Amino acid sequence: MKPNKNNEIYSDEERKSSPSFQELLSRETIFSDLNALSPHFVPDILPHREEHITTIMKHIAPAIKGMRPNNLFIYGKSGTGKTCSVKKVIRKFNELEKNKSKIEYVNCRAYNSRYRIIQRIVQKTNPEVVRGGFGLTYLYEKLISILNEGENIIIVLDEIDMVKDLDDVLYTLTRLNDETDKGAVSLIGVSNRTDFKKNLEEGSMSSLNETEIVFTPYNAEQIKNILKQRIKLAFAEGVVDESAINLTSAITSSENGDARYALKLLARAGHTAEEKGLKKITDVEVKIARKNVEEEIIKETISTLPDHQQLALYGIARVSIIGSKYRKLGETEGFFFSGEIYEEYVNACNQFGRKPRSGRWHQEYLGDLESLGMITMIYSGKGIRGHTKLIKIGYSPEVVIKVIEKNFKLGLVQDSGDE
Repeated sequence: MKPNKNNEIYSDEERKSSPSFQELLSRETIFSDLNALSPHFVPDILPHREEHITTIMKHIAPAIKGMRPNNLFIYGKSGTGKTCSVKKVIRKFNELEKNKSKIEYVNCRAYNSRYRIIQRIVQKTNPEVVRGGFGLTYLYEKLISILNEGENIIIVLDEIDMVKDLDDVLYTLTRLNDETDKGAVSLIGVSNRTDFKKNLEEGSMSSLNETEIVFTPYNAEQIKNILKQRIKLAFAEGVVDESAINLTSAITSSENGDARYALKLLARAGHTAEEKGLKKITDVEVKIARKNVEEEIIKETISTLPDHQQLALYGIARVSIIGSKYRKLGETEGFFFSGEIYEEYVNACNQFGRKPRSGRWHQEYLGDLESLGMITMIYSGKGIRGHTKLIKIGYSPEVVIKVIEKNFKLGLVQDSGDE
């Protein structure tokens, strides 16, 4: 039967199955502004970070008068307010009417090489560069000419540890000041890893002359204050139960102190409540949301790692599931010997078509994973022969394996590039 122009062959129930956008937007919701729970949202006041913001402002204040501030490096784990604080400072800096310098923000997750970073900076003032096809030498000389016009530039490299050729980036940008007659460049590096400089070459280190600021993880009370601030913006009044706030802050502070995790957990709890037709978010919805959010966080975190770090983590996850082939470790339950972890890493490399790196490189990968909070490492004590590292995974090993296998299958893993 052919449907007529009035679609009379469809039942009333079938017509109701696909609402219009107008109908969806007119439905009652417990959210007032979901954007307030986004990790990219920058509130007017950042609880427990205003002191850090003031420190950053004091550091770059000389640039307003045309002077060149020292380089600044900001460290702290994910979700400790680093990027929000820097973006708030940038906003204040750009609001000034009389300013002899400018700030250029670069997200190194998207622009992760020397060429792409310099191209991005030049693009901001030269629209023709957007077309691409320009060599590094041309872009470098273009940047020098911009500086020689008397322009001082503060370059913010957010997630600087994601840059593949970091030594080249730091050396090139800091040496620009030797090539210019007027303007100058200063750097603000933002990193999730406090030890990211340990692998830098001596030439890069000597050219930095940097000041450092450390952002520590939030505690339960601080997370609660952040949540209460965002709840006022994101939800209708009275929607979020006090028990939900307490549980969200307790879970977050005990696991990582990551404010982004807390906000994502609360947002998911809100969606869970709406799906159930509820007008209030309680600790029940937070518990339901927790499993899904944890898997999302694991996926996001792992997917930023180069191939061999993912393979090292895969090996730890495999051992965590199949168990140790050595005797039990007593009080160190859940920890495994670094030797058997390395063996499983080699097996993972063979499985995914990668050449295994040496034990020395493997130790570097473990250090990277520990600094990101993905694993815990301790040294063996009494009762275990020798003095060896014991390793424990910080995430669900089943989820880790699922994510990494999918990443390699879909070709989403970047080559580490270390030989």
